[in-house]
Amino acid sequence: MKVLHVVGARPNFMKAAPVLAALERRKVEQVLVHSGQHYDDDMSKVFFEELDLPKPDANLGVGPGTHAFQTAEVMKRLEPVLEAERPRLVLVYGDVNSTVAAALVACKLQIPVGHVEAGLRSFDRTMPEEINRVLTDRISELLFVHCAGARSNLVKEGVEENKLHLVGNVMIDTLVRILPMARGRPVLEELGLTQTAYGLVTLHRPSNVDDARRLRRVARVLKRIADELPLVFPVHPRTRARLREAGIEMDDRRLRLLGPTGYYDFLCLEANARAVITDSGGVQEETTYLGVPCFTLRRNTERPITMTHGTNRLVGDSIEDLPGEVLDASRNGGEEHRIPPYWDGKAADRIADVVVQQYG
Repeated sequence: MKVLHVVGARPNFMKAAPVLAALERRKVEQVLVHSGQHYDDDMSKVFFEELDLPKPDANLGVGPGTHAFQTAEVMKRLEPVLEAERPRLVLVYGDVNSTVAAALVACKLQIPVGHVEAGLRSFDRTMPEEINRVLTDRISELLFVHCAGARSNLVKEGVEENKLHLVGNVMIDTLVRILPMARGRPVLEELGLTQTAYGLVTLHRPSNVDDARRLRRVARVLKRIADELPLVFPVHPRTRARLREAGIEMDDRRLRLLGPTGYYDFLCLEANARAVITDSGGVQEETTYLGVPCFTLRRNTERPITMTHGTNRLVGDSIEDLPGEVLDASRNGGEEHRIPPYWDGKAADRIADVVVQQYG
């Protein structure tokens, strides 16, 4: 039995790592393909090293480009790899362009697809990730969901129940394994930060950073928060480019812009923050597990469980209210939270058991 994994972007690496390890423990032959969607060392190589991911068997070298360009290039370059390897199953992760591209190629070659993190829905088709999620789920044979809500979404869409497997959250598998080591990182001391005396910011979605007017509003709001609560902001490369293009200056001793951080350092910053401001799906999940107040600069979320069980609050368009909400949370703590069922660090083992049972 041979399983081929396709990863392409930072979130994929954290999701795939525990699944690769779980299948290795079951002596399954595996092939790892990196599409190259995230291609520089800060967004790719460092995560392979920190997560103990094996060196990819193939790197498609797709690099940057429009959604259509990336999707098409992954399809063109992956097809000969799949034809040569002929795996029993292709596993894809999350909702990036590499995910839907790999699923399409495998499906056309009559190779079954398993989608890890299936069933998430924002119900907002303006999000490229939503298109990727819906299409990937429609052509997958195994749909691994991380919560009951995701499973319910797929049932309502008419997916056969025998394809659905409630396994839990593989992102949390990685967090659980790495958190003890991450807590001991010296990044707080290196940045002159005190535990729970700062906020953490991550922003990269087009809705926040591609519109210069919106980005200026966000920058003004962050500066207001930083007057009361110092902020650290590891800046995604595309966000930094948009800040430069818009002529926005926001790096000072109260609002510090950092380069992209490795996962260990980021997790240390996240676990020790008083509050987190983000537009990332994965960060919503991590803060839910960690119990750190999270404010999501989006109108919707495909992860509502982070609001019903976790500490996440949607900010939407009313970002001028954000300083008061963040400062209130920083003084009084976040809302009570519960760790969702199956977010226990064992999701990858459940996935591996299903794969071996059905395709072994």
